[in-house]
This record gives sequence, structure tokens and C-alpha cells, in this order.
Amino acid sequence: MSLLLSTLMVIASAASAPAIGVEKSVEKIEVQGVRSRLIKSGALKDDIAKTELLSNEYIKNTQSSSLADAIQNAIGIRVSNECAMCGAKRIMINGLKGEHTNVLVDGIPMHTMISGFYGMDSVAASGIGRIEIARGAGASLTAPEAIGGTVNLVTAQPSEDKIELDMATGSDGYKLISALASGISSDGNTRATLIGQYDNKDQFDGDGNGVSENPALTNQSLTLMVSHDIGYSDNIRVRLNQTQSEVFGGPVLGDTATSISATLSSVSQGEADSLFVNDDVRNRYIGNAWETAEWVKTEREEASLSWLHEISSRLNVTSSLAYVDHIQDSFYESTDYYAEDTMYYYSVRFNYDLNAQHLLTFGADKRDEKMRSSSAALESAANYVSDSFDYDTTGLYIQDTWLPNQSIEVSAALRLDQIQADFVDPQKPGIEIDKTILSPRVDMRYFHNDTFTSRLSLGQGYRAPLSFFESDHGILDSGKGFQVEVSEPERSKSATYSLSYETEMLTVTASAAHTKVEHLATLSHTDSGTPVLTQLTETAAVTAVDISANWQVSDTLTVSAIAEQYHYDETFKASFGIAPIEKRATLSTDLHINDWEIITSAIWVASRDLTDYGYEGFNDANGEFAKPTTAESYVTVDLKVVKPLSESLSLYAGASNLFDYNQAEDMGSPLMYDAEGGYDVVYIHGPLRGRQAYLGLTYEF
Repeated sequence: MSLLLSTLMVIASAASAPAIGVEKSVEKIEVQGVRSRLIKSGALKDDIAKTELLSNEYIKNTQSSSLADAIQNAIGIRVSNECAMCGAKRIMINGLKGEHTNVLVDGIPMHTMISGFYGMDSVAASGIGRIEIARGAGASLTAPEAIGGTVNLVTAQPSEDKIELDMATGSDGYKLISALASGISSDGNTRATLIGQYDNKDQFDGDGNGVSENPALTNQSLTLMVSHDIGYSDNIRVRLNQTQSEVFGGPVLGDTATSISATLSSVSQGEADSLFVNDDVRNRYIGNAWETAEWVKTEREEASLSWLHEISSRLNVTSSLAYVDHIQDSFYESTDYYAEDTMYYYSVRFNYDLNAQHLLTFGADKRDEKMRSSSAALESAANYVSDSFDYDTTGLYIQDTWLPNQSIEVSAALRLDQIQADFVDPQKPGIEIDKTILSPRVDMRYFHNDTFTSRLSLGQGYRAPLSFFESDHGILDSGKGFQVEVSEPERSKSATYSLSYETEMLTVTASAAHTKVEHLATLSHTDSGTPVLTQLTETAAVTAVDISANWQVSDTLTVSAIAEQYHYDETFKASFGIAPIEKRATLSTDLHINDWEIITSAIWVASRDLTDYGYEGFNDANGEFAKPTTAESYVTVDLKVVKPLSESLSLYAGASNLFDYNQAEDMGSPLMYDAEGGYDVVYIHGPLRGRQAYLGLTYEF
């Protein structure tokens, strides 16, 4: 917790120092600096595509520790748990795969391929002002690789000098300590935010057999954001972040494992005769600790610099630089894997107010990414090919936002990208992907009247498959090596339509999206069983349909409801390692009674035919007890109660998954044996963590 303690010491020092700003009412006015003024005037208008917004209040109401927690029940989003041991999570938008989602921070692409697996659980929720979710290919001018869409994390902007503290504890070792300190200079030109967070969850073993179905997770994060106005026309914004995360799953610490270090070093004991009593995953684990252990430690550094310059009242330019270094050290059931992924990003973006009807946005960006991986356990395998790569893209783009009248807006954009993806292993000579790609997108918004609004988006996108981590993150087939056979970028076409009805008390939105993907990456095997990252020759397609409603029943009660359905064609189904959700419904309420606030949410997931996704497995190594091929429907309920104790202090209590419904205890273990008697941990089709109760305090001053 050294990172967090350092943060708290800095915040405590800030609290004891004289206030930087003047009266709070003045601070809230002065904070409207260069960037805020241009956004308010429309000079920084981005696009008119349908975008879901998750507020800071929503993040707090859901007791979210991480980005994955915050968006897991948002409309059009599914956070897929890809492994019962390491808990790898992927963010899926519009039913597409996790690698088709691009995560931005303040509009800048900051997440690389590797962080898409273990980064989503370590992105601290503290300090996020809001989350913007744009669905569809090419949904962002700066992220054309987002075939499914983008998730943009907008850092909270200071409006006054203040300090916020949040401390909570709960079951399964749950701990959350977060602190946010913000300050504004007396002239209002400089605004700074310092954010620190520590959170922890212990392993969860629903069936008590000594092997966890959800891993232990510990995160530390420290973020500094500084924004400074230089005169009337310039703003400089700097953001720095350091994150450390550790994941451990498999043998339960204090039960079938003594410590993480002892588990990792126990490989020297060799293989046990059996992993479970009677070789059945429903029975007690009796194997050596390393044989089902997965451990992932990540260290991540981010730095970004953005300069906004108003050239004239009609023209402004934003120049951005970003640096990301993501290091992963990991252990997968005796197989080690070390990787360092470094990315540099450069961007220049102009906004030109041509006239009352046209706003032009144009610019260029460049991304240089290098990932180097190694594995001592695999390097001697004859068929092993490292997934180390160089990935470079250079793009030009232009967008015209046209307002022909008060009823209609049209945004037409075109991107031209030169991409190179080169797997640098000596066994992979030459550049695998070297393409020039044109990606158009059109967004339209039509105001039928004061209450009804239609939106239509058509777009294309691309993505270069870069690692076998996308399909087999655990590289568990260590004895057979790995191969990479990729030659084309994935290409997508998407169409999205939505119709919204909005009054003062009721908002309803219905939408439908259809996406086709060519050259979809998937995992196959050679005749000898060596895993190969390759691509499908058939086009895959998914259709997503959803409707959401938000009803302000009274001054004290708000009710929200969401219904979603996803239809995958056979090609897309064949590419999934974990069965996705096909139908989901959510009902949420926010009730205020006197000083009490009661927040509830119930999520229903429909049953699925697991054979559609290639599920086949057994509870025992002899193949006598087959695992279910139908995933039962289920309901989970979340509850949170908040009680203010004073103007600055609040007490809260609640539970996620209140009725403790989890797959291992109620549906069957995610652990399995295949037809050849091989052990695996991916028979996943339900919640992998049960009830997590918590009690906490928030303090603001």
C-alpha cells in the first residue's frame, strides 16, 4: 500500500495548508476556462452519434472499484469474465468481442492490447467524472480500431477546493480506500486533481473444494491531473498515472495454498497423481498448488500532454502526446509469461467553424507500439512462436458536421490509415500486415419534434490481430508451443439506429445495431494439436437490439429499466471461447426517504444453449459425468443504502449479488475435464463471485 500511503500523505498536507482559492462561489465561476468556454460555445463539438453517459453519481451508487465494475451493467455493454482462475475481463460493446473495444482517457487512446485483459479491473473508478460509451465501428475519429465502439473515461474537473475520502470494508477481504484532492488557484487559471485508490478482494470459492472460481485482486493507483490556462486562448493539460495490480487464483490461500511465493516455487514438486478426489472437480482439490495456480502482476505508467490553442474565434487546434508502458509478469499453471508493451501516441486536431451550418474537424495522428514477450517454459518448444510485435499506424481524417436546419444534423467523416503489424519473432520474417485503409462514417440526428429524436450511424472500422492472448490468454498448452498465422486486418461494417422519446419525467430510447466482421481472429489447432492464432474466412455478424427507460416517478423515486438481446450468426458463435449473454434485463430504483437513499438493481440473464458455442466437458477425468449444456437463467440483485450523518459525512452499507447466486454453488463448477481427460478452467456461464457485503464512510471537506 506504499503508493496509497504516499497519496494520503500528500492529501493530508494539502488539507492542512492554506486554501489556494478564494470564495467557493468565485471558484466555480472561474473554473470555466479556455477548454470549458470552447466546449460550451460548440467550437470543440465532436460528433452527434448516440452516446451513453455514466455519471460520477452512477459510479458511486454501484459501489464500483474499477472500470469493469462501473460499466458491467450499462446498456449495450457486457464485461466478460474469460477465466475462473485469473479473472481476465473483456469489455464487449454491441455484442462484439473484447478486443473490438477501445478505451480512451480524456479522448486519447491509452490502452494497448495487453491491458485489455488485465487492465480493466485495475482502472480505478475514483476520480472518473463520467464515462462516455459510443457504440459502433469508427465511433471515434481518434480510435478507428474500435470495431465495437469506444469507452472514454473523462477525468473529474475541479470546481472548487475540496478533499473527498471514501473508506469501505466488507466480506471476502473487500477493502476500498480512495482519496481525491482538488484545488484551484486564486485567479482560476490553474486547476489540479490528485487521486489515490487502493482496493482488494480475496479469492472466492463457492463450492468449497479448495480451488477459487474468482481470484484475489489487489490494486493501487495514483493519478495527477493539472490544467492551466495561459491567457485567454491557450490551455495546457497534463495527466500522469501509475497503477500496480496483482491477481492470484486457483488454490485457495490459507486452505490449499500457504502463500503466493510458495505456490509459484512448488513446481519442483512435480505433478500429483490426481488433482481432485476421484478425479472429479466437484470434490476436494488434492493436487499440488502450482497445478491450478494463475498469477498476474502488472505495472502500468501513463503520461499525456494536451495543448489547446484558440487561433481565432473560428479556428482552434489541440495537440496531444501520450506515453504508456504496461508490464505483465505472470504464471499460468507452471508456464511463465513476461511482456512489456510500450506505446507512443501523437495527435494534432483542428476545429474550424466554417459558417453557421458547417463545423470542420480535421487532423492527423500516429501510434507506435512495441510489445516484447518471453517465456522460459516455452522457448524450448519446437513449435513456439513469440507474439512479440511492432505495430505502427499513421492516420489522416476529416469530418464535417452540417446543420442544414434546426431539425437535422449530419456528421460525415473519413479516415485514411497506413498500418503495419510485424511479428518480430525470427520464425516470422517479413511484415505480416502492411495496408492502407479508408474508413468512412456518417452520423445523423433528426429532431421529429420536442420529444422524439432519431439517430442513424453507418461506419467502417479495422483492427489488426496482435496476440494469441486474444484467444487463449493463459497459454496453457505449454508443451505444444504456439503459432501465429495472421495476414489481414479485421474489417467491419456497422449500422445503428435509435429512436428516443424525452419529456421532463420520462426518457425512453430504443436502438438496433448490426455489425459484420471480415477476417475475424480466432484460435485453431494444427493436426498435432499446436494452438494457432489465425483468421476466419467467413464473415461473422451480430445484431444487437435494446430499449431503455428512465422514469422520474416523483421527487423521491426514480425507476430505470433496460432490455437487451443479441443475435450471433454461426460464424461468430464459433469464435467465442466463453458463451456471451444473449438476453438481459435490468430494473433499477433510486429512492429517497427523508435523509435515506436506497439504491437497488436486479439483473436477469436468459438461459442459453452452450452447445452453440462449442461447450463440451465433464466433471470427472474419466468422462462419466458430463457437464450441463444448457446455462440456466438467473437473477442477481444489488443493494446500497446511504445515510448522511452530517453535511460532510455519510455512512453507507450494501451488498453486490445480495442473494449469493454463483455458478459453482448453484449451476455447476467452471472447472472441467475435456474428452481426453485434460483439465481446464473455462466452463463459464454464470456469476463467478457470490455475495459481497460492505460498509463504508465518505467524508468531504
